[in-house]
Amino acid sequence: MVACLPPKQKIKEFFYYFNKEEVLPLDWQEKYSKKMISSEEAVAMVKPGDAVAFTAGREAYAIGLALVSRVVELQGQGVKVFVPTPGYDFGWYDPGWENFFDLTIMMATATCQHAIDEKRIDFNFGTIIPFHMNEDIMEPDILLTEVSPPDGKGFCSFGQSLWNKKRHVRAAKLVIAEVNANLIRTYGDNFIHVSEIDYFVEHVSSGAAPGTGSLAGRKKRTPEPYVKDIAGHVGSLMKDRDTFQIGVGRTTELLVQHGLLDGRQDMGYHSEATPPGIITLVREGMINGKYKTLNVGKVTVTSLGGGTKEEMEWATDNPMFELVDVAYLEDIRVIAAHDNMVAINQALAIELTGQITAEGLGTRQVSVAGGQIPFVFGSLLSKGGRSITVLPSTARVGDRITSRIMPTLPEGTPITTLRNCAQYIVTEYGIANLWGKSVRQRAEELISIAHQDFRSELRAAAKKRFWA
Repeated sequence: MVACLPPKQKIKEFFYYFNKEEVLPLDWQEKYSKKMISSEEAVAMVKPGDAVAFTAGREAYAIGLALVSRVVELQGQGVKVFVPTPGYDFGWYDPGWENFFDLTIMMATATCQHAIDEKRIDFNFGTIIPFHMNEDIMEPDILLTEVSPPDGKGFCSFGQSLWNKKRHVRAAKLVIAEVNANLIRTYGDNFIHVSEIDYFVEHVSSGAAPGTGSLAGRKKRTPEPYVKDIAGHVGSLMKDRDTFQIGVGRTTELLVQHGLLDGRQDMGYHSEATPPGIITLVREGMINGKYKTLNVGKVTVTSLGGGTKEEMEWATDNPMFELVDVAYLEDIRVIAAHDNMVAINQALAIELTGQITAEGLGTRQVSVAGGQIPFVFGSLLSKGGRSITVLPSTARVGDRITSRIMPTLPEGTPITTLRNCAQYIVTEYGIANLWGKSVRQRAEELISIAHQDFRSELRAAAKKRFWA
C-alpha cells in the first residue's frame, strides 16, 4: 500500500506527466497497481471525528457498504458523512443510525425523504453564487468518488455525471476512487489523472441503478393528462434557435416527450442534466447548438441522465456532448451570456403575488432549489431570454385535492423564486404573464390558470387581500 500524497504533491506529480517529453505508460500503471486496495482497507482509514464525503451523483457502492459495516466500531466516534445526492440506501437513513453517523445531505431524494421528515439527518441547501469562491467545495478528511478505469495515458472518466467532482478531488486531504468499468467517457472537463487519486477500489455492483425513475430518484408514474397540455403551453413560448434549460421535476422531465419542441428547429441546450428525450432530439438534429452564443454546436451539461441505454451509448465519446463543472454551467454570467436563453423549471406552489416555492411547503423539505435560481436570473438577464415556471394546478394531499395556486404560502415555506423575478407561470389551464404586473393583475392572471374548483375561493381571498 502506498502512502497517500498530500494535495501539493499530487499536483506536482500530475504536472510531471505533462512536462516530460514522453509519457511512460508503465510508470503510471505501476503506481496505479500499487494504489489498488480492498474496500475494507479503504474504510479502515476512517478515524474518530473524520469528515467523510461522497461526490455528487452516484455514490461509490462498494466503499459505502464497507463503511456501514464498521457501524458498531464507529458508534459514538463523531464520524460525519456528507452525501450530496442520495441514490443508494446503505441503511443509514433508517431510525437509530443517527447514533452511529452524523449525516448531511444536499438534495432531498426518495432514498432519504423519510429521514428528512423525521429530522434525523441534516440538510445543506447551498448558496446561490458560491462558485468564484469555491464555497460549494468542502475539504473532507476522506473523499469517496467513482471513476472509470484509466485510459492509455492514465486518465479516468467520472462517467455520465461530473458536477464538481474534479474540484472536490483536488481539495480533499485523501481521495479514494471506486473503479467502475461501466462508466462512460465523454468530452469536456470530465477526466482525472490517476496521479491525483490516492487509492483505488474495485467496483461492486448494486444489481440496480440508484433511483427509481426521475432524476431525483422518485418512482415513475403514468404521466397525467395535464403534462401534454403544459408542454403545449410552454412550447408556445419557445422559438427556433432558442437555447434552453429544463430543471428537475416530475412534470418538467416529461415535457420533451410530450411535444415541448414540436415544430422547433436549431435549438441549443445548456442545462444541468438531460431528461428523457433530449438525447434523441440531438440525434435527430432538432437540438444542434448551431446558434448558441457560447459553446456553439455543443450540448453543455454537468450530467447525462434520463436516457435509454441506446441513447447513452450514442452520447459516449460524442464530441457534441460536453460535461463541464457546475461552477461554469450555473454561473449566472455564463447563462445570461446566451442570447434567447429559456429557463424551464418546476414549482411546488405559488401564492397570488408570485412568490414561488420549489423546495417545500411549511417546514417540510421535499426538494432543493438546485440550479433553478441561477437559471431564472440568467434567463431574465439574457438578450431575448424568458423564465418559465410550470406546475400542475392541483396536488393530492392524503384524500384531499388542494390548489397549488394559494392565497398565501404556509408559514415556514422557503421562497425559491422571488415574486420580482416571476415571469411566465404555466399550468394545464394556460399561461400567466406576471412581468411588470401589479399585485391585483398578478392575482387575476394566476386565478385564470388555477383549477376551476378553486377559482371562487381564490377570488374571494384576493379581494380581501388586495381590494378595500
